[in-house]
Amino acid sequence: MRLAVTSAFSDDIAIDLGTANTLVHVTGRGVIIDEPSVVAVRNRSGVREVLEVGQKAKLMLGRTPESIETIRPLRDGVIADFIATEEMLRQFIKRAKTMLGFRRPRILICVPAGATPVERRAVYETAVSAGSRRVYLIEEPVAAALGAGLPVSEPTGSMVVDIGGGTTDIAVLSLGGVVQARSLRCAGNRMDEAIIRFVRRNHQLLIGETNAERIKIEAGSASQLVNGRQAEIHIRGRDLRHGKPKSIVLGPHDIAAALEHPVEEMAEFIQRALEDLPPEVSTDVCERGIHLTGGGALLQKLDSELERRVGVKFHVPQLPMHCVVRGSAMVLENLSAWDHLLIKP
Repeated sequence: MRLAVTSAFSDDIAIDLGTANTLVHVTGRGVIIDEPSVVAVRNRSGVREVLEVGQKAKLMLGRTPESIETIRPLRDGVIADFIATEEMLRQFIKRAKTMLGFRRPRILICVPAGATPVERRAVYETAVSAGSRRVYLIEEPVAAALGAGLPVSEPTGSMVVDIGGGTTDIAVLSLGGVVQARSLRCAGNRMDEAIIRFVRRNHQLLIGETNAERIKIEAGSASQLVNGRQAEIHIRGRDLRHGKPKSIVLGPHDIAAALEHPVEEMAEFIQRALEDLPPEVSTDVCERGIHLTGGGALLQKLDSELERRVGVKFHVPQLPMHCVVRGSAMVLENLSAWDHLLIKP
């Protein structure tokens, strides 16, 4: 009875605090916030004032006057700017709270599998400062495995690869526990940087990160094979030779060439993880396949390209971007059953 009364007056919130996007899930209401992890700050005589967070702040990227700065407060999945992250969390939590949420919420936040104890502690303390009653931490790929519906409690190995903005995380679970978890700091943002370099090197055109992200989403492909989507994208930027505006057209094969190195790095990372598994677990994974989650899983033909390079079948669940926050919500709703998957700050 006490539990029912408590939940009626307090919101339990699961947060996927990502380098590129932050998702917020409220128990009983689902995912109610899915916005970029961007903060717009005005500097006045050395005093920082937060103007906007999320989508409104992202619209300001590359367009601000000298007095306003747009910040991505997380880098490679961990906090790079504590004050901006705290204010972003505070505003998202404020938006997530219901009219009946009189008490401060319990919050479960995801961290990369490779986060250090210092980085975990930073996330924990930032969430506490943002107004939570109790904070729990879980590794992103572990939450992704639960959110993707993998049979993690069965005596068979299940592997998930979560490709976010800052990190690619791997988790292998069996019998309800973690067999292996590791992290690679090469993911969506590294793909954007690769596109910027490719356009600069091959077309002498300077573009920004927002434009590079748009190219990846609208015409991105991990394979240079010609079959499949043939979307072309028009890009406008500054000609580095003449300093004038210039337009070019890129197709999926161009983006695939640009993404060759980051995709190869991910494939090698997954291959090493498979090689380090116990033989029985590795056999299970090879038979059942590997599940791709996170925003990076939406890249056209990434699953087939990784399958070609690694030699194991890859699966992409529905709404791969929501797997981490959905799995976190499952843990938060039944802490007694999944308590052993939580990590200490």
